[in-house]
Amino acid sequence: MQAQFTIIDWSVLILYFVGVIGIGLYFSGNSRSSDNFTTGGRSLPGWLCGLSIFATFLSSISYLALPGKSFVDNWNPFVFSLALPLAALIAVRYFVPLYRSTGEVSAYALLERRFGAWARVYASAFYLLYQIARIGVVMYLMALPMAVIFGWDIRWIIVCTGIVVTVYAFIGGIVAVIWADAIQAIVLLAGALIAVAVILVGLPEGPGQVFQIANDSEKFSLGSSEIWTVSQPTIWIVLLFGLFENLKNFGIDQSYIQRYIAAKSDRDAARSLWISAGLYVPVSALFFFIGTSLFAWYSSYPEDLDQVRQIVARQRLMQQGVDPEFTLSADNVEIYSPSYQEQLDTTAASLTPRDLGDRVFPHFISAHLPQGLSGLLIAAVFAAAMSTVSTSLNSSATLVMSDFYQRFVRPEATDRQRMRVLHVATVVWGLLGTGMAIALVRLTESALDVWWTLSSVLGSGIVGLFLLGLISQRANSRAAIAAVGSGSLVIAWMVLSTSGLWPEELAELQSPFHQFLVIVVGTVSIVVIGCIAGLATSGMRPPAKDA
Repeated sequence: MQAQFTIIDWSVLILYFVGVIGIGLYFSGNSRSSDNFTTGGRSLPGWLCGLSIFATFLSSISYLALPGKSFVDNWNPFVFSLALPLAALIAVRYFVPLYRSTGEVSAYALLERRFGAWARVYASAFYLLYQIARIGVVMYLMALPMAVIFGWDIRWIIVCTGIVVTVYAFIGGIVAVIWADAIQAIVLLAGALIAVAVILVGLPEGPGQVFQIANDSEKFSLGSSEIWTVSQPTIWIVLLFGLFENLKNFGIDQSYIQRYIAAKSDRDAARSLWISAGLYVPVSALFFFIGTSLFAWYSSYPEDLDQVRQIVARQRLMQQGVDPEFTLSADNVEIYSPSYQEQLDTTAASLTPRDLGDRVFPHFISAHLPQGLSGLLIAAVFAAAMSTVSTSLNSSATLVMSDFYQRFVRPEATDRQRMRVLHVATVVWGLLGTGMAIALVRLTESALDVWWTLSSVLGSGIVGLFLLGLISQRANSRAAIAAVGSGSLVIAWMVLSTSGLWPEELAELQSPFHQFLVIVVGTVSIVVIGCIAGLATSGMRPPAKDA
């Protein structure tokens, strides 16, 4: 595997990193004030902010997990993307003008005005936890290709890349982040298109073989269309999940909202959202098609899938603390000891297709792309991850400064003091995100499933609180507290009762809902309970029905 990554590939990868760091240094002069560091002076064009949102949305979660998902299953998760236009429409109509009119850099200052300081702290705290989880999953997937290609310890890859990305976000501020995102969007699109072309050309019977194999295995299926099924990811369940999840992204996610604020006009802010949503739908389809094409490839070349099994098995043993015992032959090939080889074969035989899903694309990149293109694809994976991580670090630092330090610790802080907090928070969240990525090394399921669960748990309360404030004029602070508390119990019940930790004697009380409905049921619970509590606490009750 190491021989596949040539000096040309290294040159392409190094050139990419030099270019990205160069962008950070070039714009470092524009990030010397706290306003420029967080909003870019509110002067950026809509197309630029749109490409930045798109690149942030298309992280390494999309770049590796979406192909892995369609390789293992089908196109059912693509329904998630189909909900983007409706979520974008709602965000453009209600959320973007709201944030643009306040003049605040924090999205959650609105919650304080509506429900009190506790709501701002609650939303900011959960958002900061959400970003730690997001950075962790993104960096974990960013490290996978390098671990697959070189056989290096994935934990050291995570640490090294975590340092690089944190330094990059520290230097440039949001202007550098947005410009780098735009360039990275082009790099990752080019990488995806090249990968598809190489796969289709390399199949024994040509591009048509993808459709033949995929149709025989029902790989293009969008899933079941049963309306009343709530325990399986049917089309309607995924569509509902996509609507609420994307409403969370476009409507209340600080990293997206900072781009609306950074845009030079209301029209540019709306345009940025439409550009990002319009790009993501076809591009996500492209990544699902890559996974389907890879299924056809590995069905045609089963010996390649055996290589993937061996790679994943070595990583599993490494995670368990089992070091490889080998000697080098005359031609520099590793020859494992009989005892280690037996462990390796046993572990490889126990792997399921789901265990291999996130690894097949990295293996294909390293084993089958021509010289130079492997470097470009790895650069694209880094581009997808760095755009998301740098954005997360900048938005997290912004909230630490505005919602905690400036709001509660030092309201009259000087710009120099605010900049110091921004820099320290960038480093701290870089360390926490890196630590989360290392914790995910023992991941055994699809990274996309794990991420969607974490995202729903940490985001449901914030979405519910925002919608409650928009929908109900009677809901006051006490009603909102009751709603969030009750909604959190519903979310905890749904997650814990399907986690495998639920006691057998309480099996009858287990949640009947699929994990995708966590954000849907949790959000709706908060809104409904908040509306009812608002009526009760305001002294007004619904009129009694006629007898």
